[in-house]
Amino acid sequence: MSAVSESTHISSLGKADSLRQRVLASFPLCDIAEEDLTQNPQFCTLLATLSQHVDQTGLTVPLKTELDKAEQKLHSQRRLWLRSESLHKGLQEMIQDHCIRKHHATVPPDQNMLYETMEKSLLVSQCIRQLDPSSTTNQDQPSILGLNPQQVMELLPSEKNVQRMKQSLPRELEKHLKKKCWGLLSYYQPEWESESDGLKNTKLSHLSALLDKEKKRAESLKETCRENTVLLQRQTQLYLCELMKCIQLLQSFILDHRLRMQTDLDRKKLDYFEGKCELVLQKIKTEMVEIQLETYTADSISAHRKIREKLDSELKACWGEKQSVELKLASFEILGKEFEVLAEEYCRLRQEIEMKNWALKEFTQYNDK
Repeated sequence: MSAVSESTHISSLGKADSLRQRVLASFPLCDIAEEDLTQNPQFCTLLATLSQHVDQTGLTVPLKTELDKAEQKLHSQRRLWLRSESLHKGLQEMIQDHCIRKHHATVPPDQNMLYETMEKSLLVSQCIRQLDPSSTTNQDQPSILGLNPQQVMELLPSEKNVQRMKQSLPRELEKHLKKKCWGLLSYYQPEWESESDGLKNTKLSHLSALLDKEKKRAESLKETCRENTVLLQRQTQLYLCELMKCIQLLQSFILDHRLRMQTDLDRKKLDYFEGKCELVLQKIKTEMVEIQLETYTADSISAHRKIREKLDSELKACWGEKQSVELKLASFEILGKEFEVLAEEYCRLRQEIEMKNWALKEFTQYNDK
């Protein structure tokens, strides 16, 4: 039973894959990825149903049929217009070539008459076309200089010259067109220019097929280039998505590595600074010892010792005097406030005595002088 269900599941997966591939092939111009169809199966089914009614460009079958008919009609009208236009351009080129030859060499009278008749006929036909641009319109066209087509047709060359032109024109036109075709053949394959006229004519008969083949090849390459462009855009999008995932993963790795290595780095920096501080302290102690050795010699040390001993003895004597004074003060404090008044009076009298002694001394010195 499980084997049957597994085979059914596999077949359903295969059908889903083929359906997605068919949808992607039916709508090559739409920017749809296979992941979008996988995540939205109902949308994939809708596109598959829609592909049965529209083509790859999004047109319905009836509209595509009408468009093909309109394009065929347009192509036929374009061919007719191109035929007449190319014939008109060819005649104008023949007239220009004749004018150039006439200025550089002597032209036979009959040929000169032929091209003059052709030029006048073209000018008259062009003027008639300007006077009556459309034979299908029902609106009145404004006249130019008050002329009508009948008046312009009177300027045509004589019937005799026109008949001669019509007899000679196909041969001259054939020569001119053959010359242009040979120029096109030489442009297409420059190495064929030095070959004989018969071989050129043979290759010229196959030139249209070659050009058509080159055109189809160019269109095929253009279509392939467009498909490759769409494929490249999809692959670029996928590549950018994968690249962003890789960048995010790399950023997480860098952050984890940085946090893990930061503790070791801080510890090493702390050890380095501790060692540097210890070195600086040792250097300071060394400098202090050197300064002391340079400052305090043996004589200065012995003198300092004597001074210290004398100061110590004086300090001991001062301490002893201080203690005796403090004992006297303590004995005086026992007598109370009355003695304090007597002590203040005694101090005042002493100060007055000192002041009078100083004044007497100064007075005596002034009298001696």
